[in-house]
Amino acid sequence: MELTAYLHPGWAPLIRPAPATRAWMDATPESFAYRCLPLNIANAHGWEILSPCGFEAVWDGGAGVEAVTVRPDAGADPRRLAVSLFGQGVLTFHVEAILRTAPGWNLWVSGSPNRQKDAIAPLSAVIETDWSPFTFTMNWRFTRPDTPVRFEAMEPFCFLFPVQRASVEAFEPTFAPLGADPATEQRFKDWSAARDAFHAKMQVEPPKAPADRWQKHYYRGVDVAGEALIDDHRAKLRLKGFDRSAIPDLPAPPTEDVAPAATAARPPGPAASSEEIAALRLALAKREWLLETLERQRDLAPATAAVEKRVNLSAEEFLHAYYATGRPVILAGEMKDWPALNRWSPDYMKAKVGSAMVEYQGGRTANARFELDKDRHRREGPFDTFIDTITAPGAGNDAYLTAYNSERNREALEPLAADMGFLDKFLTPNVTMPNGMMWIGPAGTFTSLHHDLTNNFIAQLVGRKQIKLLPAGEVGRLYNREHVFSEISDLDASNIDAARHPRLAGTRTYDLVIEPGEILFVPLAWWHQVRALDFSVTVTYTNFRWPNDGYATYPGG
Repeated sequence: MELTAYLHPGWAPLIRPAPATRAWMDATPESFAYRCLPLNIANAHGWEILSPCGFEAVWDGGAGVEAVTVRPDAGADPRRLAVSLFGQGVLTFHVEAILRTAPGWNLWVSGSPNRQKDAIAPLSAVIETDWSPFTFTMNWRFTRPDTPVRFEAMEPFCFLFPVQRASVEAFEPTFAPLGADPATEQRFKDWSAARDAFHAKMQVEPPKAPADRWQKHYYRGVDVAGEALIDDHRAKLRLKGFDRSAIPDLPAPPTEDVAPAATAARPPGPAASSEEIAALRLALAKREWLLETLERQRDLAPATAAVEKRVNLSAEEFLHAYYATGRPVILAGEMKDWPALNRWSPDYMKAKVGSAMVEYQGGRTANARFELDKDRHRREGPFDTFIDTITAPGAGNDAYLTAYNSERNREALEPLAADMGFLDKFLTPNVTMPNGMMWIGPAGTFTSLHHDLTNNFIAQLVGRKQIKLLPAGEVGRLYNREHVFSEISDLDASNIDAARHPRLAGTRTYDLVIEPGEILFVPLAWWHQVRALDFSVTVTYTNFRWPNDGYATYPGG
């Protein structure tokens, strides 16, 4: 779908996918505001344009253009400042782009959702950007006179997202009694009863874990019985950034808010002082010191300094010795009775699934950013054709059916579920996809160095996988530049620039090979890269019996 920003020479808009985080949400007790999924989705439901410079503006209450005074920070480019253009207490930002959408699509333009500013409010607009050859402005209107309002450098002043023109006019809104939809009425009654019971239990037995203090049905996209009513529920949006390859020297905006907590705590005024910046650097240095010291302390105990392989591990011991403490472990023998271990050859899987359409990742070898650009690599095709492709000589890393494709493949791959058991000792079936997320690919498929936002089981059913695993505490050494990925995609690469990545030396790395029938427990935020040594089928699980919702408060968008 087209969304292009055409730039005149000298224009350099700072546009980014909007992050889901907000400083005031971070500051709520236990970050409870992030439990409201509709807030999170709204926050990230578009792109933000950032102010290139900081300034303060004040309105004296008059109607004329001269009633608004703009005072720029030192060094601000006056050509890129907001101005008083229309009068009526309106502050105007010029958008340095002609934005073009696909035919029939407009842009909704306003301020960022759930970013409040005192004494000023954004004005919203809908613009026909599929034909307009004009720029547009983003306007804010003062709500209180004689009150200075500050916009920081790199603070969003505009939020936009596409809407299909006239689609709202096609709706036929009506009122109806709830009984007209018996299924919805019953689900509502079940939810209401479960909610009352939950709150009653909370009064008698307050849960200790924050994650247990709220019901998560809407967050998970299921009703009270755990049934998913739609296939495309979203708990997180992953919008693409604007492709800069046509204008490589265009400045890149920060992907996240700059020091949101420090900004929220500081009253309106000048940008961060050198003392504040020094304090932030000291805080980061202390965190690095703490993580490094804790990892050295872990090394003192051989049992925690290695990845153990365990047989017949009880749920209780797994919880106390590994899950709760964030220690990896390899479980052997838990899948020994699963027919899949002996049956799942490429030919057998082709016969079971046939020509059902599946989604997979394709064209990966031509793009070094294939993990970050997953949406660009979505492909569809018959399953039997996909198997033929990946079993051809030299298939390598180009085509791979991954967990990212799981929701689209749930129905197509369902015939394989009969050959699998269920790890009920560790997992709960009360989720949309209790049988996990499947990975199918040839020898040579590779998953770049990254960490996950949940605890994971990596269950190996066919073939072997080589895994490099690093503790979560090594984050400061791994150059985490974008989302959950390291700047170093492959720790085995021969061209790693040691001068550019000096902190990489000395990282604690566990080199593992996972055999068919083995399950690796990867704790939350542990770094890992994965390479298939053979034709491989892997299933990953996140539906543990214990809380596993670290992603809900992740600050990285």
